Amino acid sequence: MLEAKRILVLLGPPGAGKGTQGQRWAEEHGWRYTATGDLLRQAVQNQTPLGLQAKAYMDKGLLVPDEVMGGIVEEVMRRSQQPLVLDGYPRTLPQAQKLDEMVKRWGWEIFAVVLFVLSDEEIVERLSARRICPNCQAIYNLRSAPPKNDELCDECETPLIQRDDDKPEVIRKRLAVYKEQTLPVIDYYRAEGLLKEVNASGAPEEVYERLKGVMSE
Repeated sequence: MLEAKRILVLLGPPGAGKGTQGQRWAEEHGWRYTATGDLLRQAVQNQTPLGLQAKAYMDKGLLVPDEVMGGIVEEVMRRSQQPLVLDGYPRTLPQAQKLDEMVKRWGWEIFAVVLFVLSDEEIVERLSARRICPNCQAIYNLRSAPPKNDELCDECETPLIQRDDDKPEVIRKRLAVYKEQTLPVIDYYRAEGLLKEVNASGAPEEVYERLKGVMSE
């Protein structure tokens, strides 16, 4: 199997650091980082038919329907000339089974599945402290990476906002949805012998060292 046709799947609850670690892995290894959440938010911002459909689910902290997510991922697989770091898909067992179908159809291979493990308490603390610039989309965290001037963006001085899905009550609902629908995916990949677990607590550098460790096993 050519490396260009490999997929690294990232699993874990919201706020576990999948994006931070996945982007770094992709940059250092020449892979393409693909976050389905970012693609969906872009569609919402542009008010596309897909975006309007997805927004009703995202605002409630619910998962977007499988057929919508599958279409987005398959389009990326069809076009990409690089190996993929896939963040945000699959989140349900039917999605995992659908990904297997798409992998076979387009000649890809699931290289590994990494599960980032973090407690509910730390997830709520991390996500409720997150702020985003509505102008340039820069992301901050009031705990770990605060802006220099109160809650103004360092780049464009726009007042930062808290996304609706970063509010504590929505975070807890997202965690409940995650446990109900994504834990079967973890069991699925564990049975396939593809699952690797990483303790996501601590500084990003510490977590990345753990990621490199499990990927070299």
